[in-house]
Amino acid sequence: MSVLKAMLLGLLQGLTEFLPVSSSGHLKICEKLFGVEEIPLLFDVFLHLATLLVVIIYFRKEIAKFFLVLFRWITRKPAPQNDSCECLCMTDETGRKAIIAVIITTLITGVIGIVSSKIIPDLEIKYVFIGFFVTSAFLILSGILSRRQGEKEYKGITLIQAIVVGIMQGIGTLPGVSRSGSTIAGALATGVKRELAGEYSFIVSIPAILGAFLLEVKDIGEVTSSIGILPLIAGCAAAFVSGYFAVSVLMKIVRKGKLEWFAAYLIPAGILGLIFLS
Repeated sequence: MSVLKAMLLGLLQGLTEFLPVSSSGHLKICEKLFGVEEIPLLFDVFLHLATLLVVIIYFRKEIAKFFLVLFRWITRKPAPQNDSCECLCMTDETGRKAIIAVIITTLITGVIGIVSSKIIPDLEIKYVFIGFFVTSAFLILSGILSRRQGEKEYKGITLIQAIVVGIMQGIGTLPGVSRSGSTIAGALATGVKRELAGEYSFIVSIPAILGAFLLEVKDIGEVTSSIGILPLIAGCAAAFVSGYFAVSVLMKIVRKGKLEWFAAYLIPAGILGLIFLS
C-alpha cells in the first residue's frame, strides 16, 4: 500500500468515525469506487486506535474525572468541595453511576458484536446503503423524541440508558450503521442531555476499540509486512488529524440538537448507492 493511499484511507476514517455516517461503510464504498483492494482488518483497527487517541485527548479532563471518582470510590475518600463540572462525573454519585453504566454498555455491545460476527457473514455492499437508512432513522427519531420530552435534570446515567446505548452500539457494528450516530441517538432518545450524550458515546467507544485491537493484535506482523511501517504511520497520522476536526464539529452540532442534518446526506447517498453500486 502506498503512503498516499494510506493517508487517504486515514483521512476518510478520521472524518467518518466521528461524524454519524459510518466509517466502515464509507471504507467499503471506497473499495468499490476506486478499486482499492480489501483493507486488512488490523490496518483498520490501527486507524481506529488513532481515532481513539483523539477521544482520549479531546475528553482528557472528563476521563481524568472518571479515574479520580474511581480512586475515591475504591479508597472511600470523600469528594473535595466545589468539585463539580458539566460532565458525566458532575459529582461522585453521578460519576459512580457513569462507571457502572460504561461497564454495562460495554458488556452488551460485546455480546452483540460477538454474536453478529458469527451469524452475519461479510455482506454485500447494498447492505451498507441500507445501513445508511437505518442510521438516518435513528438520527431523525432521536431528534423528535429528545425535543418532545426535553432534557431531564442529570442525576447520572441510568440502567435503562446504559442498556439502550449498549444495544445501539452493538447495532452500530453492522455495515453502514454509524456507531457514533446510533449511540448518541440512543442516549438522546432516553433523555440524556445533549452535550453529555456526545461525551458518553465517545467514552464508551474506548473499551470497544481497545477490545477490537486486542482481538486482532496477534496479526500485527502480517499488517506491517503487507502494508509497511511508513504507510501505517501516515494513515494513522491522517486519521488523527481529521478525527480531531470531526469530533470538534460533531460536538458543536450535538449541542445544537441538529444531528438529523446528517440524514440529508445519508438518505440521498443510500438511494444513489443502491441504484448505481449494488
